[in-house]
Amino acid sequence: MRYLVFLILSSMFFPPIGQETRWQINESESGIVWDVANDTRLPHGDNIEMSGRGVSAIIHYAVDTNRMVKVKRELIFPQMRPYIKDADPAWWATYRNYLRQDYEDEEVLPRMYVGSKEVSLGPVEKIVIDGTLSIFHEPDSDGLQISRTYYPAQNMHAAFERIEFSNVGEKVIRLKLDGRYLAESRRGEEGRWTINSQYVGKIEKSLVPGERDTVFLVQEVVDAKDRTILINSTGARLSHKLRKQQISDLQENLILETPNPTYNTMFSLAKIRGAESIFDSKLGLVHSPGGGRYYIGFWANDQAEYINPFFPYLGYQLGNDAALNMWRIYRKAIPEDGSNIRYSFEMEGDSPANPLDRGDAAMIAYGLSHYLLALGDQAIAEELWPLLNWCLDYNHRMLTEDGVVASQSDEMEGRIETGDANLSTSSLYYGALETSISLARELGKDKKMIKTWSRQREALSEAIENFFGREVEGLETYRYYDGHEALRHWIALPLVVGLRGREEGTLTGLFDRLWTENGVAVEKNHPNPAVSKIFWDRGTLYALRGAFIAGGVQRAHERLLQYSQERLLGERVPYAVEAYPEGNMAHLSAESGLYCRVFTEGLFGILPTGFRSFRLQPRMPEGWDKMALRNIHALGQDDGFDIEVSRKGQNMTVVIKDSNGEVLSTGDMYTDDTMTVRLPE
Repeated sequence: MRYLVFLILSSMFFPPIGQETRWQINESESGIVWDVANDTRLPHGDNIEMSGRGVSAIIHYAVDTNRMVKVKRELIFPQMRPYIKDADPAWWATYRNYLRQDYEDEEVLPRMYVGSKEVSLGPVEKIVIDGTLSIFHEPDSDGLQISRTYYPAQNMHAAFERIEFSNVGEKVIRLKLDGRYLAESRRGEEGRWTINSQYVGKIEKSLVPGERDTVFLVQEVVDAKDRTILINSTGARLSHKLRKQQISDLQENLILETPNPTYNTMFSLAKIRGAESIFDSKLGLVHSPGGGRYYIGFWANDQAEYINPFFPYLGYQLGNDAALNMWRIYRKAIPEDGSNIRYSFEMEGDSPANPLDRGDAAMIAYGLSHYLLALGDQAIAEELWPLLNWCLDYNHRMLTEDGVVASQSDEMEGRIETGDANLSTSSLYYGALETSISLARELGKDKKMIKTWSRQREALSEAIENFFGREVEGLETYRYYDGHEALRHWIALPLVVGLRGREEGTLTGLFDRLWTENGVAVEKNHPNPAVSKIFWDRGTLYALRGAFIAGGVQRAHERLLQYSQERLLGERVPYAVEAYPEGNMAHLSAESGLYCRVFTEGLFGILPTGFRSFRLQPRMPEGWDKMALRNIHALGQDDGFDIEVSRKGQNMTVVIKDSNGEVLSTGDMYTDDTMTVRLPE
């Protein structure tokens, strides 16, 4: 749809600071609303991804100058693999070859009649995003108002459009629908499927004034050999109820309360996107990035490093199950020959492993050690200890003569130069050693080994300073690799893992020199002008987290607010994105997990130190007098606990409460102090 593509590309970048945002926060701070009826900046278009265990739906919507909307439903059924080449039966396994089907309004909308008069959808009044996408149309002259809500099935290969008809007039409306049924047979790698699009619900109805009724557009894949029964109206209504319940469950856990509604709302929505991208697969439950390209597989950066450590805090069982499944698969995949561990399991593990070493052992160790402490389960920690131990040993074996970790690349996978040893890999290894030492103590591991790891950590800190610490573009910060002379976004990582001494230059590099209208650029002064235009949100989110951890509170707050306002309320909403131009700012799931970690580990300064203990260093911006994080499920607290922080002047009071509101501990501290909190067994 060229019209849609143009609208999305034309509104890709942040509007000037101070310009009124396109979207507004709803009263409950659980979603956002676009008041289309009063928007003078049309046309505009965007899309949003929503996922269930058997489907991902990317819904594109484009509103023209007359407020008429066109919708394209881009449906991806990851477990279904089309057979695309007769001559090569293995061809399907080597590509991201998922079954896809697009439906545009012209193909699937029913013809609608009031009496004998055909009616159509009117101009759009507003659009709402709250875990579903809802489009509200103006009433027609008969008083017929139509709204459409899009959502994925939770446990089926299906997506839904709930169409509600309301009589807001003064006379009875006799409505008739001429629904369309579409069916297309596709050959798959293991048989055939039928892709169905049909309406379920009453097609003739009379609505008295004030009455409303619904029909559902169901788009599903039916496996021919299973002869699955098509979804009926009851199933469609149940799916809507299940989606709403999932959203409610996620909103009730890990609640952020700050004086800033933008933070509260984007955090609330980020939990949904971070948690929903979990799929059934031959490997078991897997969390996958999504974005139209990455499904039924996992990666050492997106899952191990970014999202898995977040799930214990959220208390989302499906997320913890997917994370644990991934860790167990990686444990079985430890190379017996001592070579680097594979960085992904794509296409349910059927795609060949890429031999590139991106520093994945450091990513896994950093994510796994944090996850195990945050989960607070000793038996699981013992089970996965061999994987963690192997990753740490591999990183130590890869130390160069300069004492830093050698790797062929980083998570950018060669898109931009990284040298033979990069700052990212060594920083992640350093962070992994800190949490692994805490985990080893908690498990009662050999004290000699713990002392060895402590010495290795100290030596690595010194090596990172000596090898990477440099004046770059006039700032005392870090070079990314030997010979590199430009600022790179991953100078944020030393701040995240607690390395100190170059905070001021690094923060200036991130928030002044590298900052753009889309957050932190990967590298601004690259010889290739195209590289200088690249941004990846993950770099921005690490920079924000690291800035809070390092004490750059006001600078972090200012940039976080700018970023959050634009990602939540601007032109590309409502989630963190992957990158641009690659992926066209796709709503990758794990980036939403990184957004939440800006608050849990950055603003609140939470770092697990044991199965029931954590270090807390709140970083409250100026002008705030209180903030809270409620119903935290980490550290073995299945019923949840709260952290409340209040401030008077430079003095802060921290109160830890259990799920019943009973005080577990309190503490008074100054702005830059830390405290250790122990929770009950």
